[in-house]
Amino acid sequence: MKKIKFHITKAERGAAFTVVVIPRAKRNEIVGRYGDAIKVKIAAPPEKGKANKELISFLSEKLGVEKSRLEIVAGATSRSKVVSVIGMSPQEVEEKLLS
Repeated sequence: MKKIKFHITKAERGAAFTVVVIPRAKRNEIVGRYGDAIKVKIAAPPEKGKANKELISFLSEKLGVEKSRLEIVAGATSRSKVVSVIGMSPQEVEEKLLS
C-alpha cells in the first residue's frame, strides 16, 4: 500500500493545510490522511457556520493553540477547506494532528 503524504505548506506566519470535513458525524475525530488533505469528522451540521466553528474549536484543542490562531482561509462553504495556523511549523502541525 502506497503511503500518502499529508501536505502542509509553510505560510508567512505559520502553516496552512487542507482539511476535508465530514459534518453530522457521531463525534469529532481525525480520520487520517485523505490525499494531500486530512479528513476530519465533525458532529455539527453544515448550517450557518456551525460545522466551521466546531472544526476550529476541535483543531484548536488538538493543536494546543488558541482558536484565534486558526482561520479557515479558503472553502468556508465547501467540505474541502484550507486552514491556517499562526505560530506553528508544518512539522509541528503534522506531529500533533497525526500522532
